[in-house]
Amino acid sequence: MPGSCGTRGMQMSEQAMRFFRAGGFDQVRIETGADILALKDLDQKLWVALACPVEGLEFDRDTLRMLDRDNDGRVRAADILGEIAWLETVLRAPEELVRPGDTLRLDAVNGDAPQGARILASARRILANLGKAEAGEIGLADVLDTETIFNATSLNGDGVVPVEAAGDDAASRALIEDIIACLGSEPDRSGAPGVGQGKVDGFFGDLARLTAWREAERGLEGDAEGTEALLAVREKIDGFFLRCRLAAYRREAAATLNPGPELLGQLADKDLAGSLELLEPLPLAEIAAEAALPLEVGVNPAWSERLRRFYRQCVEPLLGPRTMLGAADWEEILRRYAPRLAWAADRPETPVAALGAARLEEINAGNGKAALDALILADKALEDEMAAIQEVERLIRLKLGLHRLLNNFVSFRDFYAGKNQAVFLAGTLYLDGRSADLCVRVGDAAAHAVLATLSQMYLVYCACRRQGSDEKMTIVAAFTAGDSDQLMVGRNGVFYSRDGRDWDATIVRIVDHPISLRQAFWSPYRKAARLINEQLEKLAALQALPASLAPPAAKKAEAAAPFDVGRFAGIFAAIGLAVGAIGTALASVVTGFLRLTWWQMPLALAGLVLAASGPAMLVAYLKLRQRSLAPVLDATGWAVNARVRINVPFGGSLTTLARLPEGAERSLSDPFAEKRQPWGVMLFLALVAAVAAAVWRSGLLARLLG
Repeated sequence: MPGSCGTRGMQMSEQAMRFFRAGGFDQVRIETGADILALKDLDQKLWVALACPVEGLEFDRDTLRMLDRDNDGRVRAADILGEIAWLETVLRAPEELVRPGDTLRLDAVNGDAPQGARILASARRILANLGKAEAGEIGLADVLDTETIFNATSLNGDGVVPVEAAGDDAASRALIEDIIACLGSEPDRSGAPGVGQGKVDGFFGDLARLTAWREAERGLEGDAEGTEALLAVREKIDGFFLRCRLAAYRREAAATLNPGPELLGQLADKDLAGSLELLEPLPLAEIAAEAALPLEVGVNPAWSERLRRFYRQCVEPLLGPRTMLGAADWEEILRRYAPRLAWAADRPETPVAALGAARLEEINAGNGKAALDALILADKALEDEMAAIQEVERLIRLKLGLHRLLNNFVSFRDFYAGKNQAVFLAGTLYLDGRSADLCVRVGDAAAHAVLATLSQMYLVYCACRRQGSDEKMTIVAAFTAGDSDQLMVGRNGVFYSRDGRDWDATIVRIVDHPISLRQAFWSPYRKAARLINEQLEKLAALQALPASLAPPAAKKAEAAAPFDVGRFAGIFAAIGLAVGAIGTALASVVTGFLRLTWWQMPLALAGLVLAASGPAMLVAYLKLRQRSLAPVLDATGWAVNARVRINVPFGGSLTTLARLPEGAERSLSDPFAEKRQPWGVMLFLALVAAVAAAVWRSGLLARLLG
């Protein structure tokens, strides 16, 4: 169990480990092969993550799927620890795991251990088959070139044989094709469709049942053609005689059971020559009490051909020539054909029957099963060799990617160091004069936002699509610098994925949190200005609304109600009272401000600003200190084991504002610039006048002059 090692040994291992601090917590340094092997002794409480998803990461997907041993779509800490334990047994030089390059040195494999010796032998056999017997290194491309490795045969140890595996044996090739046509195929390791032992056994099992069923036909009265002709009309003839019995029970039932003139009139308007199927549901002949079934005249045209065949194959051979079939005759035919009908009902339901009796007899006469069994056995004989090749591939993939994965799993060094982009970063979003580097792929934006809002970051969800293709994805970007005034649903930007492709990005959802203290300082004034602007726009819209667009009920009430002088006088009085109260309050504020001494006035102004902006800045300060990446990743399937904080300085590096290039020349002359209004000068003069009036009222100026 993780973390269950002896206390003394664990303390010694941890003392040898090195840690660095980033994001407000300690993280282990993983720089050498020894550091990787030592992770088995690291308490999992010190791991940054305990699980990550297989999909949606900028990391080799095949390697992640290899690590996901239980195929649940996630790589867990136990999976990584299992690989580390395996590496400890098969590697002689663990530093090979951090050596630059895309090949595995053979001398780094521990040939003294059984598993290492097997991997080493397999690697050398692969290189020999590829014509590189003297090579001391092997790459991933070498291992994946199975076509060349198994160039002498199409067998590859997976127990599935494609058509090509039969070589020049035409009978076996045809048999494999028949099995695939009847029962479907299994994918061979090469990707070609083939059959395994289960398919072969199933095919020949069905063939044996069909053969036994056909053998049971011998000695039965009648023939297969007569049985087929009988089955084609049996249900319809049973229905005819049942209706005749109903007509005998109730005479008036015959009129109901026979098609009426209205129905026949509708059918007369149709093209009966090409639409006989319209007559299919109708009785075989006219229904009457105790009636016999006519076999020639008076028969439903849709069934006449099938009845003639039934007559030739069944009636005439058993009962002799006749033009009518009575109920007793019908029962006799059923009695005579009862064994054959029972045999037909026992026919095995299998797609193998579609090959036809002639082909099935040909297969039975040959030794196809023995040939395929031998072919599959020969393929399975290579299973150990192929398994060894897979172990070589496994070792190479771990050599190429494990170190990087650990620096994005056990620690988040790639994220905080900035040298290599973290595996969960999907690319960069350019929008509103900024570039956001903290972008993560998400599946469902609405579901993701429920947990991600706990990150205390300003998050923008964008739907991305590639121009001219059906490719789509959704990302969430964290804006950690600037302001949010121009960020709104519907705005468009460009997203550059890690592979360099550009995507059209449209904001579809926003999780609002403070971005900076500067934004929080101005937010109360901007909200007040926005509220005033919205109210003025509503008032202007109401005043500009034509009378013809007013609601009918309002226009009717307005026309019906007489002008009430008293009511309007009360309204104007209330408005005047409100205006007077506001004016009195403003006058009191101004008077109180002017009564202050000159040095108190700046303090009073600062107090007003602090009262308006202070709460927003306090909330923003607390939230900025609580920003964490963990909820954003957890909502995508990670199991983050730390808070992974993003403070203000680090957040500033994740979102870059637009800046002119270094050394660029800039002209401040703008021919279309708006004329500056002297508001600043006027405000300054007003403040000077207020201070002068306060100094005059306090008598300070007279004392200074006197």
